[in-house]
Amino acid sequence: MRIDVFTLFPAWFEWFGEQRHVRNALASGSELRTFDLRDSTPLRGGRVDDAPYGGGAGMVMRVDVIGAALEAAYGSARPGRIAVLAASGRRLDDALVGELAAEPELALLCGRYEGMDERVREHLATDSISIGPYVLAGGELAAMVIADAVMRRLPGALGHAESAIEESFSEALDGAPEYPHYTRPEVYNGWSVPSVLLSGDHARIAAWRHERSRERAAGLD
Repeated sequence: MRIDVFTLFPAWFEWFGEQRHVRNALASGSELRTFDLRDSTPLRGGRVDDAPYGGGAGMVMRVDVIGAALEAAYGSARPGRIAVLAASGRRLDDALVGELAAEPELALLCGRYEGMDERVREHLATDSISIGPYVLAGGELAAMVIADAVMRRLPGALGHAESAIEESFSEALDGAPEYPHYTRPEVYNGWSVPSVLLSGDHARIAAWRHERSRERAAGLD
């Protein structure tokens, strides 16, 4: 898989690319590329934004700037999924992560300021994605969240393929949060590990874990 990030701050993703599961995915054949929107802008002085029509505070990233960046990167052969990162987009969840991880190519468009001209969403992008009902200074952190969730699904990203099976919101847990985990010491400050986990009875342990998972799901309602 190839993930392309269009951003004003490509250097931010150097740290992200150093994370172990990302490095593993890249070593297994996936790609993570960044494109600086200022490199292809048609405006003088590296400008990418302008004042909003109708007035109001802040600046808006221009549609021609985004269009020029996509043209420079792809020409007419654009990825099947091009996502604007915006608070008003489709909420990221496990199902959407699965959709994106199944794509051979994914482009993420990072906004700044007051966001992007709506024509980017309407005509240049295929998707609009939100990582939650709050506002960030820009789309870069959202792009990292999406890329992280997607790339850990890719072959070779995790040390053990089984690690991705029983995870929070996975099909194996019927979409519920993951159950609690414990490790040594067996007792700490008087707090003991649940006895069932020490029993060696794998059927009881599996049942206990799924029950705790269902309890956590009920707590989210």
